[in-house]
Amino acid sequence: MSTEVAPIEIAAWPGFVRHDLQGKAGRLSVRVGGSERGAPVLLCHSILTSSAIWHREALALAARGHRVLALDSRGHGQSEAPRGLYAMDDLVADAIAVLDHFGIRRAHVIGVSQGGMTAFGLGVRHPDRLLSLCVIAARADAPPPFAAAWDDRIALVQAQGIAPLAAPTAERWFGRAYLAAHPAIATTLLDCINETAPEGFIGCARAIQSLAYLDGVKKMQVPLTMIVGANDQLLVQPMTELAAMLGCRLAIIADAGHLPQVDHPDEVDAVIERHLHQVARSA
Repeated sequence: MSTEVAPIEIAAWPGFVRHDLQGKAGRLSVRVGGSERGAPVLLCHSILTSSAIWHREALALAARGHRVLALDSRGHGQSEAPRGLYAMDDLVADAIAVLDHFGIRRAHVIGVSQGGMTAFGLGVRHPDRLLSLCVIAARADAPPPFAAAWDDRIALVQAQGIAPLAAPTAERWFGRAYLAAHPAIATTLLDCINETAPEGFIGCARAIQSLAYLDGVKKMQVPLTMIVGANDQLLVQPMTELAAMLGCRLAIIADAGHLPQVDHPDEVDAVIERHLHQVARSA
């Protein structure tokens, strides 16, 4: 795929149309493109971003004949932010609402970070709706130190809104050197983060704190590939251990950060293409 395609794009995508639909607790916005006859792929993004971070991968999947649906999670991008507490199962229910709205019986699901947690939830709660899972930079549980790390971020957003989180989050995900070397990507990423509704961040952060899919994931029979950036040190070890436990493939992308489809899109695209090809061959 051409390196000229931006990995993040907030504006409209060529060949994609936005659709609004009613989710479990509010309006959801989804970008849809590609062949209506193609194998469906649902893309789920991280907390504090939106479908925008899937721009390059979505175009690549559509070009290969897939029907691609890129969801803005509740409170992110152009989706509504319901008030009150969210649970991970609520984000799973929103994904099912998207599949139901478009009459899709089964889909491949590719999720990064919070989107990967949602993908695990789909595998646990709705395995009959899946063709496969590709989980990037995500774990299936929330041990106390992981859960506690969200409290300060939640308190900051409650007091000051999203803006104070934007630059530190971008730096934690990609590192200062990458952002300095790619100013256009850095600017678009910060714009994407700042689109997030405070209620959406707080709700999703609370949902992540209650993440508890590990026991169910251990029993999953859904085809699964996992991906993590080598620089994503908080996730390399737990994902390595989980991959060994499940006997699935784990691709560790050299020099990549928390959203490797952004900083190493060609490598991630190659893993995803191989994953989908192998699933199609074994069907």
